[in-house]
Amino acid sequence: MPTLYLIPVLLGDSEISRVLPQYNHDVVMNIKHFIVEDVRSARRFLKKMDPTIDIDELTFFTLNRHTSPQEIASFLDPMKKGFDMGVISEAGCPAIADPGADVVRIAQDRRYRVVPLVGPSSILLSLMASGFNGQSFAFWGYLPIKQEERVRALKKLESRIYNESQTQVFIETPYRNGKLVDDLIKNCQPTTRLCVAADITLDTEFIQTRMLREWKGNVPELDKRPCIFLLYK
Repeated sequence: MPTLYLIPVLLGDSEISRVLPQYNHDVVMNIKHFIVEDVRSARRFLKKMDPTIDIDELTFFTLNRHTSPQEIASFLDPMKKGFDMGVISEAGCPAIADPGADVVRIAQDRRYRVVPLVGPSSILLSLMASGFNGQSFAFWGYLPIKQEERVRALKKLESRIYNESQTQVFIETPYRNGKLVDDLIKNCQPTTRLCVAADITLDTEFIQTRMLREWKGNVPELDKRPCIFLLYK
């Protein structure tokens, strides 16, 4: 049976051996058809995984938020002929906060074998290191951009912390990271705890948990750094 492999990608410029097992390499070297979020970055990742790989022999299908459902369904046509395929996102694990979930759903509907490979998930790695509740948590992706809507969202998330003992996890566009932390400090309870996890798996990795009142005046430079934010009591 043809298999759809979900191939994790590095979270930044780190060594392959530090983050991905050798088995991933062995699987990738036997795949000729890839569904990717960005062809250029996928090609760079594959070359970093193995410099001997012949990129010109590979076929890439681009999957992003603009791809139509009809196109997505056609991407899996090589599997009808018995070929294995791979899904590669921009960073981390495919299909987690990622358009790859759409193609996985179609593969499942068609009863193809779907195999997730081991790799870094910034969501889970930050949760592991936060000291927060790992049995009940919610990932919200990006919060609203507009100030009033964002403040309402933050207060709603904070209420879930205290009412349900649930860890709240979210992200922000890197150039707005500092503004998000400011909004948290100004609008949430000073004793609510915030974990800031930046540059996960990189040499510049920073993961620290403090009460919001303790973050005031102690926020590191987060501009242009990929971050995960976690809130708990």
